[in-house]
Amino acid sequence: MCIFTVQKMAVHKKRYLKFVVFLLPVVLAGVYSGTSLPVWTMRAKAQKEDLTWASAAEKKMLRNLHTFLTEHTQNLHLLLEEVAQLGVEISSLKKERQELNQAALELASEIYVGRSDWALKSSGATIDMQRTSKTYDCKENWVCRILWFFRTPNPPDTILQPDVSPENCWPLQGHQGQVVIRLPARVHLTAVSVQHIYREVSPSGTVTSAPRDIAVFDTHRAFSHIKLIVESNWGNTAYTCIYRAQVHGKMAKPENLN
Repeated sequence: MCIFTVQKMAVHKKRYLKFVVFLLPVVLAGVYSGTSLPVWTMRAKAQKEDLTWASAAEKKMLRNLHTFLTEHTQNLHLLLEEVAQLGVEISSLKKERQELNQAALELASEIYVGRSDWALKSSGATIDMQRTSKTYDCKENWVCRILWFFRTPNPPDTILQPDVSPENCWPLQGHQGQVVIRLPARVHLTAVSVQHIYREVSPSGTVTSAPRDIAVFDTHRAFSHIKLIVESNWGNTAYTCIYRAQVHGKMAKPENLN
Protein backbone atom coordinates (compact mmCIF):
# COMPACT_ATOMS: atom_id res chain seq x y z
CA MET A 1 0.00 0.00 0.00
CA CYS A 2 2.82 2.36 0.81
CA ILE A 3 4.62 1.53 -2.37
CA PHE A 4 1.48 2.16 -4.41
CA THR A 5 1.02 5.53 -2.74
CA VAL A 6 4.60 6.57 -3.47
CA GLN A 7 4.20 5.55 -7.09
CA LYS A 8 0.95 7.49 -7.34
CA MET A 9 2.58 10.61 -5.92
CA ALA A 10 5.44 10.27 -8.38
CA VAL A 11 2.95 10.18 -11.25
CA HIS A 12 1.18 13.29 -10.00
CA LYS A 13 4.50 15.10 -9.53
CA LYS A 14 5.50 14.25 -13.07
CA ARG A 15 2.21 15.57 -14.44
CA TYR A 16 2.60 18.75 -12.40
CA LEU A 17 6.09 19.40 -13.83
CA LYS A 18 4.76 18.92 -17.38
CA PHE A 19 2.03 21.48 -16.68
CA VAL A 20 4.53 23.97 -15.29
CA VAL A 21 6.83 23.49 -18.30
CA PHE A 22 3.85 24.04 -20.62
CA LEU A 23 2.53 27.06 -18.73
CA LEU A 24 5.86 28.91 -18.34
CA PRO A 25 6.31 29.91 -22.02
CA VAL A 26 2.72 31.06 -22.12
CA VAL A 27 3.21 33.23 -19.06
CA LEU A 28 6.50 34.59 -20.37
CA ALA A 29 4.91 35.35 -23.73
CA GLY A 30 2.07 37.14 -22.03
CA VAL A 31 4.43 39.15 -19.90
CA TYR A 32 6.57 40.07 -22.97
CA SER A 33 3.52 40.99 -24.96
CA GLY A 34 2.11 43.07 -22.18
CA THR A 35 5.32 45.05 -21.71
CA SER A 36 6.19 45.40 -25.47
CA LEU A 37 2.78 46.31 -26.86
CA PRO A 38 2.91 50.04 -25.97
CA VAL A 39 6.42 50.35 -27.45
CA TRP A 40 5.37 48.58 -30.66
CA THR A 41 2.28 50.79 -30.87
CA MET A 42 4.37 53.97 -30.52
CA ARG A 43 6.84 52.78 -33.13
CA ALA A 44 4.06 51.93 -35.55
CA LYS A 45 2.49 55.34 -35.00
CA ALA A 46 5.82 57.10 -35.57
CA GLN A 47 6.42 55.13 -38.75
CA LYS A 48 2.93 56.02 -39.97
CA GLU A 49 3.60 59.73 -39.31
CA ASP A 50 6.94 59.47 -41.12
CA LEU A 51 5.28 57.86 -44.13
CA THR A 52 2.54 60.48 -44.13
CA TRP A 53 5.11 63.33 -44.01
CA ALA A 54 7.22 61.70 -46.75
CA SER A 55 4.14 61.26 -48.92
CA ALA A 56 3.17 64.91 -48.44
CA ALA A 57 6.73 66.05 -49.20
CA GLU A 58 6.82 63.95 -52.35
CA LYS A 59 3.47 65.33 -53.48
CA LYS A 60 4.70 68.90 -52.88
CA MET A 61 7.92 68.20 -54.75
CA LEU A 62 6.01 66.72 -57.68
CA ARG A 63 3.67 69.73 -57.77
CA ASN A 64 6.67 72.11 -57.77
CA LEU A 65 8.35 70.08 -60.51
CA HIS A 66 5.20 70.12 -62.60
CA THR A 67 4.88 73.90 -62.17
CA PHE A 68 8.55 74.39 -63.05
CA LEU A 69 8.31 72.26 -66.19
CA THR A 70 5.09 73.94 -67.27
CA GLU A 71 6.57 77.45 -66.92
CA HIS A 72 9.80 76.56 -68.70
CA THR A 73 7.94 74.74 -71.46
CA GLN A 74 5.91 77.89 -72.07
CA ASN A 75 9.09 80.00 -72.04
CA LEU A 76 10.71 77.59 -74.50
CA HIS A 77 7.75 77.86 -76.86
CA LEU A 78 7.93 81.66 -76.66
CA LEU A 79 11.67 81.57 -77.34
CA LEU A 80 11.21 79.29 -80.34
CA GLU A 81 8.55 81.62 -81.70
CA GLU A 82 10.91 84.61 -81.31
CA VAL A 83 13.72 82.70 -83.06
CA ALA A 84 11.38 81.83 -85.91
CA GLN A 85 10.30 85.48 -86.17
CA LEU A 86 13.93 86.62 -86.21
CA GLY A 87 14.63 84.13 -88.99
CA VAL A 88 11.79 85.60 -91.03
CA GLU A 89 13.05 89.15 -90.41
CA ILE A 90 16.63 88.21 -91.36
CA SER A 91 15.41 86.60 -94.57
CA SER A 92 13.38 89.71 -95.32
CA LEU A 93 16.41 91.97 -94.70
CA LYS A 94 18.58 89.81 -96.95
CA LYS A 95 15.96 90.02 -99.67
CA GLU A 96 15.71 93.81 -99.29
CA ARG A 97 19.51 94.10 -99.48
CA GLN A 98 19.59 92.04 -102.66
CA GLU A 99 16.81 94.13 -104.15
CA LEU A 100 18.62 97.38 -103.26
CA ASN A 101 21.85 96.09 -104.73
CA GLN A 102 20.07 95.04 -107.90
CA ALA A 103 18.34 98.42 -108.08
CA ALA A 104 21.70 100.17 -107.72
CA LEU A 105 23.18 98.10 -110.54
CA GLU A 106 20.18 98.76 -112.76
CA LEU A 107 20.33 102.50 -111.99
CA ALA A 108 24.01 102.61 -112.85
CA SER A 109 23.32 100.77 -116.09
CA GLU A 110 20.51 103.19 -116.96
CA ILE A 111 22.71 106.22 -116.28
CA TYR A 112 25.62 105.02 -118.35
CA VAL A 113 23.84 103.10 -121.08
CA GLY A 114 24.88 104.13 -124.56
CA ARG A 115 28.23 105.51 -123.39
CA SER A 116 31.43 103.87 -124.44
CA ASP A 117 33.60 102.91 -121.47
CA TRP A 118 37.28 103.05 -122.37
CA ALA A 119 38.36 101.92 -118.90
CA LEU A 120 37.17 98.34 -119.17
CA LYS A 121 39.71 95.61 -118.52
CA SER A 122 37.91 93.38 -121.00
CA SER A 123 38.47 96.06 -123.68
CA GLY A 124 42.22 96.28 -122.99
CA ALA A 125 42.49 98.95 -120.29
CA THR A 126 45.22 98.36 -117.69
CA ILE A 127 46.63 100.00 -114.55
CA ASP A 128 50.01 101.72 -114.55
CA MET A 129 51.22 100.22 -111.29
CA GLN A 130 54.36 102.38 -111.16
CA ARG A 131 52.29 105.56 -110.88
CA THR A 132 49.40 104.19 -108.84
CA SER A 133 49.07 104.45 -105.07
CA LYS A 134 49.66 101.43 -102.87
CA THR A 135 46.86 99.08 -101.94
CA TYR A 136 45.80 99.37 -98.32
CA ASP A 137 47.30 96.80 -95.98
CA CYS A 138 46.05 96.50 -92.43
CA LYS A 139 49.20 95.52 -90.59
CA GLU A 140 48.40 98.00 -87.84
CA ASN A 141 44.89 96.58 -87.33
CA TRP A 142 44.98 93.05 -85.87
CA VAL A 143 41.28 92.44 -86.56
CA CYS A 144 41.81 93.31 -90.22
CA ARG A 145 44.91 91.10 -90.34
CA ILE A 146 42.87 88.14 -89.12
CA LEU A 147 40.12 88.77 -91.68
CA TRP A 148 42.58 89.30 -94.52
CA PHE A 149 44.41 86.11 -93.57
CA PHE A 150 41.53 84.32 -95.29
CA ARG A 151 41.02 86.94 -98.01
CA THR A 152 43.54 89.09 -99.90
CA PRO A 153 42.69 92.72 -100.74
CA ASN A 154 41.44 93.48 -104.23
CA PRO A 155 44.06 94.77 -106.71
CA PRO A 156 43.81 98.18 -108.47
CA ASP A 157 42.43 96.71 -111.71
CA THR A 158 39.25 95.86 -109.78
CA ILE A 159 38.05 99.34 -110.77
CA LEU A 160 38.24 98.33 -114.46
CA GLN A 161 35.52 95.71 -114.09
CA PRO A 162 31.72 96.24 -114.08
CA ASP A 163 31.06 94.30 -110.86
CA VAL A 164 30.20 96.86 -108.17
CA SER A 165 28.77 94.47 -105.59
CA PRO A 166 29.50 95.31 -101.92
CA GLU A 167 33.15 94.85 -100.86
CA ASN A 168 34.29 94.35 -104.47
CA CYS A 169 36.37 97.54 -104.49
CA TRP A 170 40.01 98.58 -104.58
CA PRO A 171 41.15 100.09 -101.22
CA LEU A 172 43.94 102.59 -101.78
CA GLN A 173 46.17 103.49 -98.85
CA GLY A 174 45.02 106.53 -96.86
CA HIS A 175 42.46 109.22 -97.62
CA GLN A 176 44.44 110.56 -100.59
CA GLY A 177 45.99 108.86 -103.57
CA GLN A 178 45.91 108.31 -107.29
CA VAL A 179 45.45 105.74 -110.01
CA VAL A 180 46.71 105.91 -113.59
CA ILE A 181 44.71 104.05 -116.23
CA ARG A 182 46.15 103.07 -119.60
CA LEU A 183 43.39 103.29 -122.17
CA PRO A 184 43.18 100.77 -125.04
CA ALA A 185 42.97 103.67 -127.52
CA ARG A 186 43.40 107.43 -127.62
CA VAL A 187 40.13 109.20 -127.09
CA HIS A 188 38.55 112.60 -126.89
CA LEU A 189 37.51 112.69 -123.25
CA THR A 190 33.91 113.69 -122.54
CA ALA A 191 33.34 112.39 -119.00
CA VAL A 192 34.90 110.35 -116.20
CA SER A 193 32.77 108.46 -113.70
CA VAL A 194 33.85 107.04 -110.34
CA GLN A 195 31.40 104.70 -108.62
CA HIS A 196 30.80 103.70 -105.01
CA ILE A 197 27.97 101.70 -103.45
CA TYR A 198 25.06 103.25 -101.54
CA ARG A 199 25.12 103.38 -97.77
CA GLU A 200 22.01 101.15 -97.65
CA VAL A 201 23.92 98.23 -99.16
CA SER A 202 27.26 98.91 -97.47
CA PRO A 203 28.37 96.02 -95.18
CA SER A 204 29.56 98.56 -92.59
CA GLY A 205 26.45 100.73 -92.90
CA THR A 206 28.60 103.75 -93.79
CA VAL A 207 30.32 105.23 -96.85
CA THR A 208 33.15 107.06 -95.08
CA SER A 209 35.68 105.40 -97.41
CA ALA A 210 34.01 106.77 -100.55
CA PRO A 211 35.99 109.36 -102.57
CA ARG A 212 34.81 112.93 -102.00
CA ASP A 213 36.99 115.29 -104.03
CA ILE A 214 38.51 113.92 -107.24
CA ALA A 215 40.68 115.54 -109.88
CA VAL A 216 41.25 114.14 -113.39
CA PHE A 217 44.39 114.65 -115.45
CA ASP A 218 45.48 113.25 -118.75
CA THR A 219 49.15 112.39 -118.84
CA HIS A 220 49.38 112.80 -122.60
CA ARG A 221 47.63 115.16 -125.02
CA ALA A 222 46.19 112.22 -126.91
CA PHE A 223 44.44 110.94 -123.78
CA SER A 224 46.03 107.51 -123.85
CA HIS A 225 46.43 107.65 -120.08
CA ILE A 226 44.07 109.03 -117.45
CA LYS A 227 45.15 109.96 -113.94
CA LEU A 228 42.50 110.04 -111.21
CA ILE A 229 43.59 111.85 -108.07
CA VAL A 230 41.62 111.34 -104.87
CA GLU A 231 42.06 114.47 -102.78
CA SER A 232 39.78 113.44 -99.90
CA ASN A 233 37.13 110.99 -98.79
CA TRP A 234 34.23 111.15 -96.32
CA GLY A 235 36.20 110.59 -93.15
CA ASN A 236 38.06 107.29 -93.33
CA THR A 237 41.73 108.07 -92.73
CA ALA A 238 42.94 104.49 -93.22
CA TYR A 239 41.81 103.80 -96.79
CA THR A 240 39.63 104.96 -99.68
CA CYS A 241 37.52 102.54 -101.72
CA ILE A 242 36.98 102.90 -105.46
CA TYR A 243 34.50 100.46 -106.94
CA ARG A 244 34.66 101.40 -110.58
CA ALA A 245 36.18 104.06 -112.83
CA GLN A 246 34.71 104.73 -116.27
CA VAL A 247 36.20 106.86 -119.01
CA HIS A 248 33.79 108.13 -121.65
CA GLY A 249 34.65 109.69 -124.99
CA LYS A 250 35.17 109.09 -128.67
CA MET A 251 38.14 107.50 -130.29
CA ALA A 252 40.45 110.05 -131.84
CA LYS A 253 40.70 110.12 -135.64
CA PRO A 254 43.98 109.16 -137.26
CA GLU A 255 44.86 112.79 -138.04
CA ASN A 256 44.65 113.61 -134.33
CA LEU A 257 47.13 110.93 -133.23
CA ASN A 258 50.18 113.18 -133.44
